[in-house]
This record gives sequence, C-alpha cells and structure tokens, in this order.
Amino acid sequence: MDHLLRATSLAEAHHFWFNGFRLFVTPLLREATRGVAHPVLLDCGCGTGANLELLGRHGRAFGFDLTPTGLQIGQQLGRTRLARATVAAVPFPSNAFDVVTSFDVLYSLEEPIERAAVHEMYRLLRPGGYALVNVAAMEVLRGDHSVLSREVRRYSRATLGRLLTGAGFQVVRLTYTNASLFLPMMAVRAAQRIRGLSPEDHAQKDITVPPAPVNALLTAVLRAESWWLRAFDCPFGSSLLCLARKPA
Repeated sequence: MDHLLRATSLAEAHHFWFNGFRLFVTPLLREATRGVAHPVLLDCGCGTGANLELLGRHGRAFGFDLTPTGLQIGQQLGRTRLARATVAAVPFPSNAFDVVTSFDVLYSLEEPIERAAVHEMYRLLRPGGYALVNVAAMEVLRGDHSVLSREVRRYSRATLGRLLTGAGFQVVRLTYTNASLFLPMMAVRAAQRIRGLSPEDHAQKDITVPPAPVNALLTAVLRAESWWLRAFDCPFGSSLLCLARKPA
C-alpha cells in the first residue's frame, strides 16, 4: 500500500484519472450539502488527504487513514485535520457528520472489514446525511493497478447496491464512470493479464502521469463525460460512483 500512496501523491494533482474523478464527484457533493448550514464532512480512508481540498469547498472537512505513510505525506504537504484510525472502528461520535466519503477504499478490504466500514459510515452520519462512495468496477478491467491497490474485488452495480442497502442506506444515485475510456482500458488491462500482472513495486508505472498533450486530451474526454453524467447514468466503466442517504 505504501507504493500506491507514494505513486498517488505524485500523480493526484495532474493525472487525467484524478482530474476526471473530481469532475464526477463535485456535482454529487453539491447535492449532498445543498441546504445544509455549515456542513461537516469526513473522508474515510483519506490516504494522503488530497481530497480534503475538494471536500473543503463544500464545508469543514476531516479525514483519517490507517497508513502512517499516507498521513506523513499529507502532513508534509501542509494538510491538517488528519487522524490515524481504521475504517472498521472510527473514533468519532455517532450522527456527527453531514457527509461521509469513501474513495477507492472498500475494494481493498476483506469482506468482514468491508461490511464493518459501511456500517461505521452509516453510524457516523446524521439522519438525512449522505455517503459518497467510489470503487473499482468490472472484473474484466483487472490489471497492474489491481496489484498496486491490492484489490480484493471489483464491483458491479448490484454488489455495491446490496452492500449499501444492507447497512441501511437508500441509494440516490449509482453510476459507472470512466466509460469514455473503457475500450482502450479494457485492451490494456487484457494485455497486462496475458503477460502476467506486474509486482507491486513495478505496477506503479500504471499511475504515472502521461505526457502533457495526452494527459490534457484524456482530461478533456472525461470532462465531456462528466457533463453527460449530470443527466444520465453510464451502463459500464472502470469505476462505480454512488450517492447514498441515511434515512431521516
């Protein structure tokens, strides 16, 4: 996991995937905080804390992570409001947050911890609050990045929906993302599986920022997809993004 955090810290400000992720997530954050005075948000499994800047545009944001490396990187970059904790037993009171997020964490957890993490998110939310979850999707897209992120599973709409509703959530929005890059990504990941997945210390090449013209083009493609996603759900893609609500 340290390899992933170090690679992520070098890529998350500019890499097209992270640019697209922020474009996809922002409208849902607006929806989750609409009409709430002084929203308080919590990123569960925040890694280096980079997403606190995004969350902080919509309220007062906090984050926690279990890995010392991610927190150390975040603190070196001047990020505050970070704590060390596990997603299965969060040291915050119940009903304390308006929005909780889990970005690319659940798929790396064994099943009992995965379920405990979702139940903790439910406990932390005030009634009527929202959870925003992003996970890896579609087994056909398993590749080198799966090694780097230590994927236990990739989700479908059905499996992620069952996980959240099983904890008591009501699903408000559930869509695949990165659909515009699906075909080239499927070809690359298939080639990686055929030749054998790279070991963790070499798999980080999968998250390196591509040359500037390529990165700008792919960011533009994902920006166009984000506009389309404001009105429609995608039937396939490399990630699943879900907005769920704790009943009032």
